[in-house]
Amino acid sequence: MRLAADLHVHSLASGHAFSTVEEIVRVARKKGLEMLALTDHGPAMPGGAHEYYFGNLRILPSRLQGVEILRGVEANVLDVYGRLDLPEGYLQRLDLVLAGLHTPCLPPSDKDCNTLAMINALRNPYVDIVVHPGNPEFPVDFAEVVRVATAEGKALELNNSSFLVRKGSWEFCTEVARLARQFGTLVSIGSDAHFSADVGNFERAVELAQAAGISQEQVLNSSAQRVSEFLAARGKKRFVEKR
Repeated sequence: MRLAADLHVHSLASGHAFSTVEEIVRVARKKGLEMLALTDHGPAMPGGAHEYYFGNLRILPSRLQGVEILRGVEANVLDVYGRLDLPEGYLQRLDLVLAGLHTPCLPPSDKDCNTLAMINALRNPYVDIVVHPGNPEFPVDFAEVVRVATAEGKALELNNSSFLVRKGSWEFCTEVARLARQFGTLVSIGSDAHFSADVGNFERAVELAQAAGISQEQVLNSSAQRVSEFLAARGKKRFVEKR
């Protein structure tokens, strides 16, 4: 399975990542990626970028070293209502909004509360992808999460880094992938790179997706054009204007 875009990448601005934008883009180009999303953590994450950082992403060129750059965020879900840690005015100006549950920002709870937080994030009109839904720290009702993602036309992520940093992720992510295949849910495969060398590292997530029967056509970032069309259909201003 060939992937043309990495839609989950962190720079120094995340506070616990280690590479500059130019270092990240250099690796992306070397690995043959056509598109890259800068998705630094929102301000609720310890060390995360201030909201002004996300406002100033507009100064970045839309293309660097031949790689298309998406200005994004990995926003933190703050409560069971799916509230995010960036104001609406910032979210509506970004090209891509990821949302995730993280223990420093939302303590894990029981399955019902975790599920409610995740599905309410999926229902947020600015959220495009919910990341690492198979995180074992936040057990959820996977069938309900996948059902809502499908109904909302959102993507669920298979996170390659989870298999290194989140013990037990393989089993949980396998269930996400199995249900996504069953429901026809859009899937995004992300590196979640926090160091430039890991940009475009998808190997284990691709292995899991293929084992679950997910085809390349079901994967959002299998082509840059598919990502652009998805974001245009979602009303993202930059991509609507390109039509």
